[in-house]
Amino acid sequence: ELKRRLGHLDAGEIARMDPERLDKIFRERPALHRFPGSMARRVQAMCAAIVNDYGGDAGSVWRDARDGDDLAARIKKLPGFGDMKVRILVAVLAKKFDVKPEGWEKHAATWHSVADVDSAESMAHARDVKREMKAKQ
Repeated sequence: ELKRRLGHLDAGEIARMDPERLDKIFRERPALHRFPGSMARRVQAMCAAIVNDYGGDAGSVWRDARDGDDLAARIKKLPGFGDMKVRILVAVLAKKFDVKPEGWEKHAATWHSVADVDSAESMAHARDVKREMKAKQ
């Protein structure tokens, strides 16, 4: 939907956009996220990091990783990625896109996550697991 609204998904262009304009785009009905202003800022920060650290090529985050340790470190350096999101993204990359640098397993989520979703029921289970994990924190 963001691509439809912007007409592109160019990280450099998004990084350079006026933040207020991007915020408005995220808030258009239907909003692109439950917290559209916050997500607009996060997306812009992510795009800036992709431009500054990876020459605008998001795929190089994983494509150029030397091993699992490097992959996890590259993801963790991105704005908004804490340990849990790093583990989930490593699992998604491995299970959905066959990105498996040596040692990736030790950085992947070991719980049922979006990386394991292949149906509505599986998604509901992933949400339940997430809720349970948050309740334990």
